[in-house]
Amino acid sequence: MPETNNNSASIAATTDEKSGAQYDEDLFANSSSSSSVNNKPAKEVSEMESMNSEAQREQGETGNILSQYTEEQVMVMGRNYARRHDLDEDFFARAAALARAPNAFNSMPFISETEKQGLYLESTKKWHIPIELWKVIAVGAVSAAVQGVDESVVSGATLFYPKNFGVTEMKNADLLEGLINGAPYLCASCIACWTSDLWNRNLGRKWTIFWTCAISAATCIWQGFVNNWWHLFLARFFLGFGIGVKSATVPAYAAECTPKHVRGALVMLWQFFTAVGIMFGYVFCLAFYYVPNRGFDTGLNWRLMLGSACIPAFVVLFQVPFVPESPRWLMGKGRHKEAFESLKKLRHEEIAAARDCFYQYVLLKEEGSLEIPTWKRLIEMFTVRRNRNGAIGAWIVMFMQQFCGINVIAYYASSIFIKAEYSEISALLAAWGFGMINFTFALPAFFTIDKFGRRNLLLFAFPLMGIFLLIAGFGFLIHDRQGQLAMVTTGIYIFSAVYSSSEGPVPFTYSAEAFPLYIRDLGMSWATATCWFFNFILAFTWPRLQNAFTPTGAFGFYAAWNIVGFFLVLWFLPETKNLTLEELDEVFDVPMYKHAVYRTRELWYNLQKYILRRDVTPLPPLYDHQRMAVTNPEWNEKAEVSHIE
Repeated sequence: MPETNNNSASIAATTDEKSGAQYDEDLFANSSSSSSVNNKPAKEVSEMESMNSEAQREQGETGNILSQYTEEQVMVMGRNYARRHDLDEDFFARAAALARAPNAFNSMPFISETEKQGLYLESTKKWHIPIELWKVIAVGAVSAAVQGVDESVVSGATLFYPKNFGVTEMKNADLLEGLINGAPYLCASCIACWTSDLWNRNLGRKWTIFWTCAISAATCIWQGFVNNWWHLFLARFFLGFGIGVKSATVPAYAAECTPKHVRGALVMLWQFFTAVGIMFGYVFCLAFYYVPNRGFDTGLNWRLMLGSACIPAFVVLFQVPFVPESPRWLMGKGRHKEAFESLKKLRHEEIAAARDCFYQYVLLKEEGSLEIPTWKRLIEMFTVRRNRNGAIGAWIVMFMQQFCGINVIAYYASSIFIKAEYSEISALLAAWGFGMINFTFALPAFFTIDKFGRRNLLLFAFPLMGIFLLIAGFGFLIHDRQGQLAMVTTGIYIFSAVYSSSEGPVPFTYSAEAFPLYIRDLGMSWATATCWFFNFILAFTWPRLQNAFTPTGAFGFYAAWNIVGFFLVLWFLPETKNLTLEELDEVFDVPMYKHAVYRTRELWYNLQKYILRRDVTPLPPLYDHQRMAVTNPEWNEKAEVSHIE
């Protein structure tokens, strides 16, 4: 936790308005580059503890930046903030006290009974959220579906356009096909994602989503009217501006509009509805398969497949004008009154809106994000160890989301099933089955991601995904047609089921948690650029890889990467489940080599205890916040983690 300019004694003596204003400015003068936003759901506590804890009111919430100050001092800060931004001073004084200890509202005499009832419902009923927030959720859901449809319709189109445009007769036809299919992801990774910060700072979250969906709609329609392969390449390349910027913006918009107790689940909706979009993309492919070539010598059905991705994009265009702007973005522009009005639409209780408004501003000022220029934030993302480790973690989960092999199947499912002796229409039906499984098995992740943790899900999933890719790959060696169809399809379907419950939802959720608030935009740009760059590599290289290695060798190649992914997660990926602001800073500040050494010892310990059934001495906890929960004095005497390298 960063230090303030005043010591605790002088702060305690600060009661008058003038000194309170100075105290307020002293706190907000901090510009720590290593703090992070607490966007995790509150840890489970009993109703008695959360509703009736006078001690919590006195001490403040654990991990809360305001807990280092007394209730009276924080109320002075709230009045000063309200006065500066033309808001109700007494109301924001009460809200500031609530922001300091949000779960202790029942012991606060200045909170009315009506407000207490509303706050109780907010803390105990997870989905007790207002209609305006449901609208935000709907925008994020359909935006993700746009992404999914964009990704999967090319699977059906690939059966037709290479022949119609003569691509199959050209030199290096397999690489050219991969280049056309991967064009959006080339643009997204190399250009579009890195412009996300510029789009968001100038247009705001919701209008960035609006214009990127407009680009998606326009380029999808453009794909339906191309007359040669390079024209199709250009249309798909510019589609990348819609894909890249939107994928970095929507999760951030959802995180900034939602209360923390549902934030993780709503950020995860991105991947879930991407899976829904992928499934509907295959539906569109099936729907247009038999369309005759009327008016187009080079085919009409595949044009309708590619153009159909504009449908969900148009839905978003009609949704966006009716949702509120991100409060965090409005604060960054100095529009605090508008930010409060936005939050009032996104919370049932006005006192909860004021609480979140005040605390969000405290975090923004503490992070120094209103003053630090973009170039300096970009440098600090890699030079500050806490930030760098977060970037490494985000890189690992995004890289492995691609190199686990899932999008090879998403983009080339129809072609893969045809190589397994399916007919074209049967291959499209099998691809639709893959999309249905991808969508259906994303549902359990809503419960498992917070119950078992991000890291444990990945450690469990990667070996299984490797095994089932090998099963699918070896299925191509079976000479009996029915046996080949059964083994290839079973391997692909079970692989998809495991992926959808683990590596599917984790990357965007983890990336949204890994970065401090002041570099979140750049951090998400880094994460999504990683995702789309390796997405392009997969789409570009798969046709050549399949021809060179045969389908069996190509599937084996990505099965091996799943084993690599297991060790990357084991050694270099800290867990983020249910961690507070201070705990996230601490966890990501542990040097990576220490993390790798400890996790290797932990693996050996678990092997001896649970497999060999030996009586072994438990390892000391790696992190201070875990060490404080035990009584072993030898563990507690270990040196604290430092930001100094």
